[in-house]
Amino acid sequence: MHEVNDLDIRQLQYFVQAARLKSFTRAAESLFITQPTISKMIRNLEEELEADLFYREGKSIRLTDAGEILLAKAQNIVESFANLSAELDGLRKLQRGHIRIGLPPMVGASFFPAVIGEFHRRYPDVTIRLHEDGAKKVADDVETGLLDIGAIVLPADTAKFHCFTFVEEKLELLVPAGHRLAAAESVALRELEAEEFVLFREDFALHDRIITECVKAGFQPNVVYESSQWDLISRMVEAGMGIALLPETICRDMDRTRIAVIPLTEPVIPWQLGMIWRRDRYLSFAAREWIAFAMEVLGELYLPAGKNVNMK
Repeated sequence: MHEVNDLDIRQLQYFVQAARLKSFTRAAESLFITQPTISKMIRNLEEELEADLFYREGKSIRLTDAGEILLAKAQNIVESFANLSAELDGLRKLQRGHIRIGLPPMVGASFFPAVIGEFHRRYPDVTIRLHEDGAKKVADDVETGLLDIGAIVLPADTAKFHCFTFVEEKLELLVPAGHRLAAAESVALRELEAEEFVLFREDFALHDRIITECVKAGFQPNVVYESSQWDLISRMVEAGMGIALLPETICRDMDRTRIAVIPLTEPVIPWQLGMIWRRDRYLSFAAREWIAFAMEVLGELYLPAGKNVNMK
């Protein structure tokens, strides 16, 4: 092999991304390049190494034995190169850069537009790429390095991540107008045993949280619909397709002539949001500025008066 240059680093970056996503198409989309570009890079890498790195199986790919060996080394090289670039940017104090942030759809729409807008005004040369996914996927992508920072439903694995809390709320019950519980002042979770539930999909943290709490209350919930969109969930409740449990912030926007929002008790189910980033990965100057800015602004906007941002 000839000596490593910038092209070789890109080859390894593209290879690692294709191996992670098991698809040239998805890897190209995530890297904002064309599929022919990434396919050509991989072919060039295979020619240099004189070994096939992937089995092509229709639209999907999987690693060969040679590919598995290269991946074990390439991940460290790519991460070391990214950390080196980030450290040099931080050393020069360049207030520019690029940040990859993961947001669950409900979190992004409800809490971040104003914060991102103000950050952009303060740091116009910093670009932010937003990735919308369920909280579980966001945490996984922060762990693997696909994202720099993620907003998730807590708790977080504090052995892997730094974390700060910026929202502390609880879940409330949504039932259609005219439902037997619509006029109740509060409802215990066990009273919902006979109801049909509309939940977020299983890649969202609230999916498991709600099912776990129902089981603790003595029943397995009858889940009839799942969605990734809170507004679709509320419309299903309006249409009488089931009941739902959603955070206070979301419930404030409900049409109370069509949906009854009722405090949930016994138990109260907390809903806390936090931002996470890897403990063992260097953050760029831009990413560190975002964290400091977000801690300040989100804490002021969404935490109760006198409550400080909880940093772990």
